Amino acid sequence: MGFILGCWHKTVIISASYKTDIPTFYGEWFMNRLRAGYCKIVNPYGRQVSRVSLLRHHVQGIVFWTKNLGPFLSKLREVQERGFPFVIQYSINGYPRTLEFSVVDAKRSVEHMKVLAGEYGPRTAVWRYDPIVFSSLTSREFHLANFEKLARSLQGCTDEVTISVAQIYKKTQHNMDWAATEFGFTWEDPTDEVKQVLVKDLAECARAFGMALTVCSQERFVGGIVEEARCIDTGRLSDVAGMPVRAAQKGNRRECACAEARDIGEYDTCPHGCLYCYAVRNRALAQKRYAQHDPAGEFLFPPTDPAPTDSGPDEPFQMVMFE
Repeated sequence: MGFILGCWHKTVIISASYKTDIPTFYGEWFMNRLRAGYCKIVNPYGRQVSRVSLLRHHVQGIVFWTKNLGPFLSKLREVQERGFPFVIQYSINGYPRTLEFSVVDAKRSVEHMKVLAGEYGPRTAVWRYDPIVFSSLTSREFHLANFEKLARSLQGCTDEVTISVAQIYKKTQHNMDWAATEFGFTWEDPTDEVKQVLVKDLAECARAFGMALTVCSQERFVGGIVEEARCIDTGRLSDVAGMPVRAAQKGNRRECACAEARDIGEYDTCPHGCLYCYAVRNRALAQKRYAQHDPAGEFLFPPTDPAPTDSGPDEPFQMVMFE
């Protein structure tokens, strides 16, 4: 177990969270921590513990990341009433269940986006079609038709759609190979030339429905009407806040153009079951940790030793639908 670092008193943007889906699964915990004025997080590498202030005068804004806003939609009003400007990064892929085991139906997510835009304005939401997976279930033709259908449904709800092409990490390859054998499909990682053509076609489609297409952390696909994504975007937060939000550009990985933020999530805690996910190595562990989560705790999940990302081998897990 690590040691506790000092409180984080620099004004920051809070990211909640690219490591897990806080709005879907941990919304009660987040609201409890917001009312308490702080939370504690664990460094995923050194396992040091930090206390992060969630007091309004320490937080410039909040960026939520989710695949299902439904469980958190009613809580956004309190977030706003407490004075926190927020932006929602909303992933809606509409993929087959064999790739996204437990993600809510895309039609439900589209309805959430419409409510979000109606109540808080279209600058509050960014649609993410992310990541793009090439498989026998999700071919180029699938993506063109699926993206257009979703873009048409989301017209007027947002002015931006962010994409990325799936990066095949070792754990991603393991999960994709397992599912391909289990469910009888094939997948591939095509050349950049193939990806580039699809990205340009999607950008043209997005523009037809009033959206700019941006690419997350993959500069080789940027150019023409395809722009670089800033998922933690001070400009968008400033528009939502009605006042300047300032932070240095400090992405969390190479080619990331995001503004500096403090992420309060934890790896291996999201039970959605997306095969391409970089944040979950051991899916059975993620479900187990979700079941053990304490909404009243200071941590999303308390420190453990060894780190969860160094836990045992992957195991298949049941398909469970989270409403």
